[in-house]
Amino acid sequence: MTILSQARRRVLLSTVFAGLLAALSPASAQQSGQRVTITGEISDSWCTISGLMFAKGTAHHQCAVWCALGGIPVAIRDAGGNLYLILKIGDDEDSAGNPRVAKLATHEVTVDGELLERDGVKYLLVDRIADDKGVITMTQEEHGIQPFGN
Repeated sequence: MTILSQARRRVLLSTVFAGLLAALSPASAQQSGQRVTITGEISDSWCTISGLMFAKGTAHHQCAVWCALGGIPVAIRDAGGNLYLILKIGDDEDSAGNPRVAKLATHEVTVDGELLERDGVKYLLVDRIADDKGVITMTQEEHGIQPFGN
């Protein structure tokens, strides 16, 4: 195979790959999302979804910090039980393992941002934290001791 045909092959493969990516990209990713204000607790999604721990606030704080720093996606859980996965806060480039996000674990916050939805999952691009009431104070006695699920 000549150098010219290798170059043509690379260009062709690159074009095909770019076309596949464009075709497979979700339509919602190409559209701007809805502007929202959300209030709720910042928590790790693993314990929330898996049911491993049902605690909130101070009863779950250290676990939420460890999960956030370990790369578990962080979310805001509102009073209605809706879960919004945080993809980004402000101009931070990272969400997974982000110390800024970990410092907010189990805080009750109000955020302004952009809501994107795909396949029933709600994603949130947080522009700013409008209000931070700090860690939700709730003891194990108030919530019940549930270190590993039901």
